[in-house]
Amino acid sequence: MGHEYSPRWRTTAVAILRPLLFALMKRDWKGRENVPGEGGVIIAANHLSWSDPLALGHFVYESGRFPVYLAKSGLFHAKVVGPILTKLGQIPVYRDRAEAAQALSAAEEALRAGECLMFYPESTCTRDPELWPMSGQTGVARLALTTGAKVVPVAHWGAHELWPYGTKRFRPFPRKTMRILAGPPIDMSAYEGRPLTKETLRAATDDIMRTIAAQLGELRGETPPDELYDHHKAVQERRSRLE
Repeated sequence: MGHEYSPRWRTTAVAILRPLLFALMKRDWKGRENVPGEGGVIIAANHLSWSDPLALGHFVYESGRFPVYLAKSGLFHAKVVGPILTKLGQIPVYRDRAEAAQALSAAEEALRAGECLMFYPESTCTRDPELWPMSGQTGVARLALTTGAKVVPVAHWGAHELWPYGTKRFRPFPRKTMRILAGPPIDMSAYEGRPLTKETLRAATDDIMRTIAAQLGELRGETPPDELYDHHKAVQERRSRLE
């Protein structure tokens, strides 16, 4: 079975959310022309807060595409939200390895069906103290090299002011500006045709994350760190100290 969704539900979601997002956020957007108008494409972005999926989705929609997210599986079990996400064609992601592989398979089907997939390669909001992107998971690189889909790097800044990660404080006033920059598709030719080894996927992923970090540096007017924060390494080190 291929990727499925309800066109009626997508139209309804746009009718509800689009005017709300225009009213909620000011926009400083650049690079919408870098989002392909058709065909399967991967949008790879940094992750700052609870609110950036809406900000990024708005940007992508106004660029001519409907955003399809890979979302945590728990959301799909919620009584109200779950059925809506399914009708919109969003894709659940599970933590179990076998089910995670199913999610990648569903993502492949969506890409081959011409969808615009929204990915956070970090897989969670950044834990970097200065809010720079962290090192990424390799799923985006694997999907891109498996399907041939383009990877469009997107950096954004400002969502953390609207709804900071780790808090319940939604701060709509004063009105926040969402600064977003989409770059041209990342050149993955150096990895095409190579076996999808751990080393190949790691190198391709590092290219993606460094590109996003450089674009975020452009938005912020700052230089990103030479080495991106490794969240999983930090967690392992904390666990080792506790043992």
